[in-house]
Amino acid sequence: MIQKVLIANRGEIARRVIDTCREMGIATVAVFSDPDVGAPFVAEADEAYALGGATAAESYLRIDAILEAARATGADAIHPGYGFLSENADFARACGDAGLTFIGPAPDTIEIMGSKLESKRRMIEAGVPTLPSVEIDPSDHDAVSAAGEEIGFPVLVKASAGGGGKGMRIVRDPAELVAAAEGAAREAAASFGDPTVFLEKYLDAPRHVEIQIFGDAHGNVISLFERECSIQRRHQKIVEESPSPALDTDLRAEMSEAAIAAGRAVDYLGAGTVEFLLDDDRGFYFLETNTRLQVEHPVTEMVTGLDLVRLQVMVAEGEPLPVDATEAMLNGHAIEARLYAEDPTNEFLPVTGTVHSFHVDDAVRVDSAVESGSEVSVHYDPMIAKVIAWAPTRHEAARVLASALAGAEIHGLVTNRELLVRILREDEFLAGDTDTHYLERHDPAEMGRSLITDAALHHHALAAALHAQGARRRTTPHLGGVPSGWRNTPSQPQQVTFRSGDTELEVGYLFGRDGLTAEVNGTPLDEVELVEEGQEGVTLRIDRVQAHYSVARAGDTWFIDGPDGASTLVELPRFPGQDVEEQKGSLLAPMPGKVIRVAVEEGASVARGDTLVVVEAMKMEHSVRAPSDGTVVEVRIAEGDQVDGDQVMIVVDDGSEA
Repeated sequence: MIQKVLIANRGEIARRVIDTCREMGIATVAVFSDPDVGAPFVAEADEAYALGGATAAESYLRIDAILEAARATGADAIHPGYGFLSENADFARACGDAGLTFIGPAPDTIEIMGSKLESKRRMIEAGVPTLPSVEIDPSDHDAVSAAGEEIGFPVLVKASAGGGGKGMRIVRDPAELVAAAEGAAREAAASFGDPTVFLEKYLDAPRHVEIQIFGDAHGNVISLFERECSIQRRHQKIVEESPSPALDTDLRAEMSEAAIAAGRAVDYLGAGTVEFLLDDDRGFYFLETNTRLQVEHPVTEMVTGLDLVRLQVMVAEGEPLPVDATEAMLNGHAIEARLYAEDPTNEFLPVTGTVHSFHVDDAVRVDSAVESGSEVSVHYDPMIAKVIAWAPTRHEAARVLASALAGAEIHGLVTNRELLVRILREDEFLAGDTDTHYLERHDPAEMGRSLITDAALHHHALAAALHAQGARRRTTPHLGGVPSGWRNTPSQPQQVTFRSGDTELEVGYLFGRDGLTAEVNGTPLDEVELVEEGQEGVTLRIDRVQAHYSVARAGDTWFIDGPDGASTLVELPRFPGQDVEEQKGSLLAPMPGKVIRVAVEEGASVARGDTLVVVEAMKMEHSVRAPSDGTVVEVRIAEGDQVDGDQVMIVVDDGSEA
């Protein structure tokens, strides 16, 4: 019997494993890096061990440090979560050698299925349909080009190890293949410690459908049905659901049988996911097998009523799969949305900073890495939570999830919340007509824009202004009963200016004998009444419609949540100082990170769109490109440098007048 589990992971999956272990009476140990010292999962575990370091390589990828943590705390089992070392056969083998129970498949299984190349060979032997592929050495440019011609374009460059969209590139132009292969190999090495990549025939606009399998030590391998994961950005899933709207009973049975055959081919033990691409003709092709719990496992739990982490522990203890698993049935529909700290309107650029407030309605399940006050750092994946809704029907599940996300209180970070809400309310999604090119047909920049209307934004600005005035009244002496800003003789309205994105909002308001009058950018608001103002916000009645607005502040930034949406407003100073002018042509770091490539030297001529610098942050590579034709006049960074967000890296002279 397992007595104490060390979770070799972080964030929401660590919290998820801790919850089930607590229910099973199993003690838990968290391990943490320096940036994670104050993270919720560290506080929630029974014990926590400091790994030190900041990057994954310095902490969560250190097998020796994790085994030492298990020894020091007396843990007798290790749960790897997902990502990091979860699909590292050497780690699983080292756990066994140290006398620890690894809650996952056997090392040999991880080795076979963790190599996308070897797993494809096994699948071919087992009769599972596959796509053509070729292993490549990115340093051999001629061989890479030849492999691309052999398979036929478009091709997909893929990392042999890992998953989650890391180390993947779609290549349609043969001239771009070598650079894509080299970039994918670098990203794979940074994320998984293995730079091996291969080419695979790329299917245009397939569906991504995966089957959850489970195996035990008694010869059982079962399917717990499918998950539809077609809506992706950068090859990484953002919306998942079960069951798939594309599968009927016959196709579900056929794909489940293929997944079970894949599991039996490698004596599968524990939780695993067999991923397939599904074309318009109902043909499906093996993509890969993830030998771990998936990020999207909650949708399977919600339609089957099973706790997959509990099943993992039971199987690791040698128990057979229980009847409720072997005879599981689908019930209702579940949809999961991944909430990321990133900006869909700016090419999904990751965002760092403080989560000032985080709350989502109890009508949905929330598996969260953060809570109010948490810090999102540059060192790890920017996913901050998974929000999951269950309902008897797909349409109802989508409606519940969209409503919960739209009404969520998320202060301090830009997220993809607006994009997710619009997807869940979009006609093509609701019709079930999704594929992996969904976000190519639906512009993320448009779908990621603010959900609130201009009129609602005006109401939010007034709510912030009135709440600010109320806060000042609570902290300064005044005559009770006298309205805010009241004068014995008529006076000018009180004014405050906010900025929302590129929009300035100048609010004017005046309390007089006839009540409150207000305007925004010179446009009067009809029949305005301040019904109530307090510590948490204000209640306004505008044109006879009454609504409460929650208002919070962090420095000069205001966060307003109301029935008409959420907004973030920056209060502008009444007497702005002189800004320091940035040198013309300056190219800035998009976020804090490490410079991994400088592609130009001073004096070089560049064309618009040329890659000048590549910065690595949050496990992804971000290219900084020339905004126009010109000449590089300054290079202020070098490979290996750490840069801050908005730091000037390169200056390009486009030849125009300043």
